[in-house]
Amino acid sequence: MTLRRMLKNLRRKFRLSLLLQNLGPFLGMRRSKMTAAQTNLSLTEHIRALREHFASVILPMWMGQGFNSALGLPFESLDGASGEPLTPARYRAMACARQLYVFAQAPGAAAGQHADRLFESLRRVFRSEHGGWRYSVDAQARPLDDTQDLYTHAFIVLACAAYFQRSRNADARKLMLATASTIESRFKTQDGLYHAALSPDFAQPLRPPAQNPMMHLTEAYLAAAQVAEPALFAQHLRSLAQGMSQFFVHAPTQCISEALQGTADNRLEPGHQFEWLSLVQGAAQVFEGLDLVESLPRAMHWSRVHGVDVGGPGVLASLDESGAVVDDTRRIWAQTEYLRALAVVGDLPALASGLAAFRANFLHAGGWYECLDGTGAVVRSDMPSTSPYHLATCLAALPIVV
Repeated sequence: MTLRRMLKNLRRKFRLSLLLQNLGPFLGMRRSKMTAAQTNLSLTEHIRALREHFASVILPMWMGQGFNSALGLPFESLDGASGEPLTPARYRAMACARQLYVFAQAPGAAAGQHADRLFESLRRVFRSEHGGWRYSVDAQARPLDDTQDLYTHAFIVLACAAYFQRSRNADARKLMLATASTIESRFKTQDGLYHAALSPDFAQPLRPPAQNPMMHLTEAYLAAAQVAEPALFAQHLRSLAQGMSQFFVHAPTQCISEALQGTADNRLEPGHQFEWLSLVQGAAQVFEGLDLVESLPRAMHWSRVHGVDVGGPGVLASLDESGAVVDDTRRIWAQTEYLRALAVVGDLPALASGLAAFRANFLHAGGWYECLDGTGAVVRSDMPSTSPYHLATCLAALPIVV
């Protein structure tokens, strides 16, 4: 069966029109050994199963035993075997914001009500008297770390944008815009990048620009542009993308490095290449004509060759700039970003086999395994409150099946 006929069947049987519209450039690719019928069946089975696991196991877990109702905050982590909360030492604003994002996106009245609680707790517990947001509070919700952290601020913008779209609560939109204004006025550097962290009063840089917080700032501004000031956020996004190309893209591999180019012992994380590609290709009009549009497909190809153990437990944590393994750990978030990117580029056979491996290696009846080693053995079994966010963004990118 030709690939063109396979696409026609997929359109008819599974209504994957939105995904398939993006498959034109791949019509000349070499045929996979997996037949079209096998791909269809696997996609249907695995996507349905993953959605069901998320809806029936993971979401109820975080509305129930994963939520400290006395403080109004999600516990930081749950025991992998029992699902009971681990004794907390702190609560982070970023973790609360990620949970808010998840429940703002989830269907149903119960999820909406839980998002309401999370939003109220976020602004009650984590707002800093200096403006901006404190990083964490202690087990009794008293201020613990007042560092002004870009990663945290980015997730608050993202969560407030998602919550406003769900609730139409005007306070969420106002908070989103105020936080974005703080980021632009306080964190931005003279060369168009953003400090990773500042002192509580914003007076002193604590950490230099870094890839990960700026990637999540990109994600946050894309979400913000859906609810307010699209032209302004597009301007910020294009400037940020140009800064990434200038200061973070490793020329030989075209990958985005974790630290500024020229930093000793720099790392390349395959999961972040996949995550960047999903963000940029998902907003093609915003980034049109920029270097990052050209470099990211090459970065994804390099990462698939050097950073994905297809026959084993999946995506490796990090490599050096020569492609040698730095960290062999297989973290669940990197697997979800790989699957998300496969869906975005329309590689259906790889997506089907990747979903099968993901379900077999990382999911269990009570939740998920956070980290595996190269042999597939569990090396971190607790379930952090931050990981459902990655599952949610992965699921949002997967084709809709009936």
